[in-house]
Amino acid sequence: MSWDAEAAIADFRTVARLAGIALPERAIAIEKLAAPHVPPTRLPTGKIAVYVFSNGPDVLKVGKVGAKSQARYTSQHYNPGSAMSTLAASILGDRERLNLADVDEAAVGGWIRQNIDRVNFLMDEQVGVPVLSLLESFLQCRLKPRYEGFKSQRL
Repeated sequence: MSWDAEAAIADFRTVARLAGIALPERAIAIEKLAAPHVPPTRLPTGKIAVYVFSNGPDVLKVGKVGAKSQARYTSQHYNPGSAMSTLAASILGDRERLNLADVDEAAVGGWIRQNIDRVNFLMDEQVGVPVLSLLESFLQCRLKPRYEGFKSQRL
């Protein structure tokens, strides 16, 4: 991972303060899962999260999950058919650029676990969805993920 998660959160605190939000010092916990990584098995009770998938300097996806989004947090991004928009499906759609001609639907989840870093930003549910959404938007603007939104919306 070549971007600095701690620096991003330090800057986010400024953004939150400008928005009138007072974040307690330990309001955001950073969990770094370097490749090869094991996906989280659950979103901790009472937590919400923003997650970032990256491959070195190439940030691939930034997303958020509420307290009741276990599957989105733990497994959907590793399985191309599990939801409307997943990291796995985006990677399969971009196999040529990524030189992954041999990676298919059955193998893409394993490829993600072996080659992609993941950072989770965990917050207490009481911080609220507006702060969760603000952090997601801030990280999307800062990190410019390759696979954000619909393909037609990407730069």
